[in-house]
Amino acid sequence: MSADESRQTAAEYFQKAYELQVQGDYQQAIDFYTRSIEAFPTAEAYTFRGWTYSFLGDYDRAISECLQAIKVDPEFGNPYNDIGAYLIEQEKWDEAIPWFQKAMIAPRYEARPYPYFNLGRVYEHQRNWTKSKECYAMAYSLDKQYLAALAGLRRLRATFN
Repeated sequence: MSADESRQTAAEYFQKAYELQVQGDYQQAIDFYTRSIEAFPTAEAYTFRGWTYSFLGDYDRAISECLQAIKVDPEFGNPYNDIGAYLIEQEKWDEAIPWFQKAMIAPRYEARPYPYFNLGRVYEHQRNWTKSKECYAMAYSLDKQYLAALAGLRRLRATFN
């Protein structure tokens, strides 16, 4: 099979995996993400397989998948943000900070507001209100449709104004 054919096969498996994931069939989704990776490993497939493990509460496995994604493509921002989010779920707030900071500067990352929002959550948890407000404001400035960021910003403004 040529590299192009392998890429195409991987993309088809990835699409099927994502559909299964959205439907809540997590084990089948994991199986298809695995097939995608076996056909042609991508950072996206590892990251999304990790995301699926997170739905099952297996944050250690989810983090491991994201670390694999970073090895495949260190410029892809999603796994950095996701690792931080999984660390928050494990209540490892301080450990999450550098992962969000890495996501913020990743060259290939379309969901740019998310690490700012998530870092805002960390700072809010740490009672660092100023930094939290700055992060929520940045997340909202990057995406005016990101209502969770606006809600975080408004909550802190209402509490401390």
